Amino acid sequence: MMNSTYYQSGEKLSWSGRVDTVKDIRLHQQVSLVDLKSAKSLKGVATFLGFCSEEGVRRNKGRVGAADGPAALRKALSSFAWHFSDEFLLKDSGNVSCKDGNLEVAQDTLAQGVALILGGAGFPVILGGGHETAWGSYLGIRQAVGPTAKLGVVNIDAHFDLRTPNGRGNSGTPFWQMADWAQKHDANFSYLCLGINPTGNTSSLFDVADHLGVQYLTTDALSLLPHNSLPDELRLFVQTHDYLYLSIDLDAFDAAFAPGVSAPASLGLYPLQVLPWLQYMAASGKLILCDVCELNPSYDIDQRTAKLGASLLYRILQNLVFVSSS
Repeated sequence: MMNSTYYQSGEKLSWSGRVDTVKDIRLHQQVSLVDLKSAKSLKGVATFLGFCSEEGVRRNKGRVGAADGPAALRKALSSFAWHFSDEFLLKDSGNVSCKDGNLEVAQDTLAQGVALILGGAGFPVILGGGHETAWGSYLGIRQAVGPTAKLGVVNIDAHFDLRTPNGRGNSGTPFWQMADWAQKHDANFSYLCLGINPTGNTSSLFDVADHLGVQYLTTDALSLLPHNSLPDELRLFVQTHDYLYLSIDLDAFDAAFAPGVSAPASLGLYPLQVLPWLQYMAASGKLILCDVCELNPSYDIDQRTAKLGASLLYRILQNLVFVSSS
């Protein structure tokens, strides 16, 4: 049962925009609402769930504003033209909000929501929120598939986010928390990070990554790949896991494309470079959840970052092959 203090079901007003002809429809016209407190079957349904939190960013001494990310992503998605089949279904299940700085309860509530969507055979699309979102996403996946499932975690990010929590998690700790959970529950910890910027990660973080067996590619290494190519490391990673969890931190992208983030990047990734990676993962039939994190509308310019995050999600949904229930 969802924690009603932290969870609020969706509102149709979150999805609005231009209406054209009967034939020419937009995404906001195709989104219906679902309340996770009473939802049952979501088979074949891509289901949005917002995580309105910036507490992890605050604890990590970043610039706050990410709690407004879910609303900005919905607004950007709303106006997109609809290019899906008639059978493709989109639902919005509302938001989990971090109340009174109690991040841990909010993350547990997010995990409950993720587990409910997956338990109903739906595909969770999590709208962050700071990157503390990722810990709630991961917990929900593990609640649904269990510790024995071979889960691969792909993070598109300028940072490892492998900091030690020291009693309290933040936006820089979620992947360390995943490793710690996996060790305690005898589960696999498989983590591939694409877009690491060495200037934003200390030597100690590289040491932690090496100790945990993290695979990663830096922005410099990725820039040497042919245009629109797929890293061999990603291809092999996808092939060797039963399920994939994709987390997209928008600060991986160059500030020219993503100025509205908690920690803007210079010499970051560019969107067309990343699209083949997303399309490959979505079409693999193994992608079990995707989240988009660190959108900070307070610092965005002309909705540039919000539209980028929305566009990446749109391409994932266009290529999505739902995980087999067998």
